[in-house]
Amino acid sequence: MAKKKQSPKYKKRKGLFAFECVILAVLLVFLGGSIWVTMKFSLINFERLDSSRVLTSDEVNSGDTQDDTTGSETAETENDYGLSGYEMIALVGIDTRDGVDAMNSDTMIIACLNHGEKSIKLVSLYRDTYLNVGEYEGEDLYTKANSAYGIGGAEQLLTMLNLNLDLNITEFASVRFLALAETIELLGGLDIDMTREEVIHLNNYNIETAEACGMEYEALELPSELEFDGAMTRTFHVNGSQAVSYARIRYTSGNDFRRAARQRLVLQLTLDKAKSAGVGTLNSILNEVLPDVTTNMDNSKIMTYAAALLSYSITDQTGFPFDHYEDDGTLTGNDNVVAVTLESNVIQLHEFLLPGMSYEPSSTVKSYSDYIIYKTGLGLDDVPSYSEDGTIPIWTGETETSDESVTGEESAYTTDESVYTEESYDTGY
Repeated sequence: MAKKKQSPKYKKRKGLFAFECVILAVLLVFLGGSIWVTMKFSLINFERLDSSRVLTSDEVNSGDTQDDTTGSETAETENDYGLSGYEMIALVGIDTRDGVDAMNSDTMIIACLNHGEKSIKLVSLYRDTYLNVGEYEGEDLYTKANSAYGIGGAEQLLTMLNLNLDLNITEFASVRFLALAETIELLGGLDIDMTREEVIHLNNYNIETAEACGMEYEALELPSELEFDGAMTRTFHVNGSQAVSYARIRYTSGNDFRRAARQRLVLQLTLDKAKSAGVGTLNSILNEVLPDVTTNMDNSKIMTYAAALLSYSITDQTGFPFDHYEDDGTLTGNDNVVAVTLESNVIQLHEFLLPGMSYEPSSTVKSYSDYIIYKTGLGLDDVPSYSEDGTIPIWTGETETSDESVTGEESAYTTDESVYTEESYDTGY
């Protein structure tokens, strides 16, 4: 099929991209093995959820014959902390600054803990994914996945994840974006391998990020093209606001796919650095970050996780949906990411999270998938053949158009090394 470059969409958005959810896992590491940590629990915001509004796949599909093994399967071995089997937690990033009305969950990560193997897998749900986000004004609403939290809070977000993906998640944690910058700043920054265009975009995004975080703007020095061309990567040391800005980058090949990958990379680097930090540093981070954390997990559960996670490792990470198109508004009326198909993508998700376990999609997932096929006209015959490289194909109705908006010198989107003004630069929100 023919391919062409997509013209970028410049949209003025309010608010700052919220990447803060990754801090939760860092906090759990901080808690481990510390006697004084019990005194810190009062800083965390505990939110008791209405359990009647949190629907799980097992509850809704109790009459189905499928073997739904998600979230409750028991492993053969039990680890040193009395934990066994698999558990999943929803990590949520929201922007709750004063004056910001929308509270969409612009970062959604499913953390799957395998207690038998002491491992963690992470799955980023692309925020623009076209899903059934739940009931709105008496009817099921199909729209961007990140709107579920804004419509009905954590209960509706968890229900959306569970019913669209055949999961049984009942625990969540959300964190405000400032927490990430503060944590990385106190850890002394991160070392990140970046391309030339990533450095350029980081500097542009950091104008707003630094201001929102109350930090002084500092641009990364960009070597000349003779020393550092578009085909190279180089390690740069970044501070807190720069790391957040790196995670916000959207305008590179792969768009939201690559942005989600950057989020998971920053999570991994932050976890690694936190494990070697001193008690004094961790104490300072707890004082700064815990007031920005909201969760429905009680203190005993947090303490159990905290002690265990010191010995856990992130073994794999990916983004969802795997096979997808980016809709330019032709199919759904909005710029959504369309899973092709939802059912086949959910099968891949279960194979990734719970390899070797028997799984058959529930009637709910099949009905949601059928509706999306009906709405978009995209079925199994339309599964894109080149999604795995991180490129989100654009559906034009006749051709697959890869999102190559930023590809160095041939880019349709400028990578001018000058600093953009807030009025002219899309925040990527």
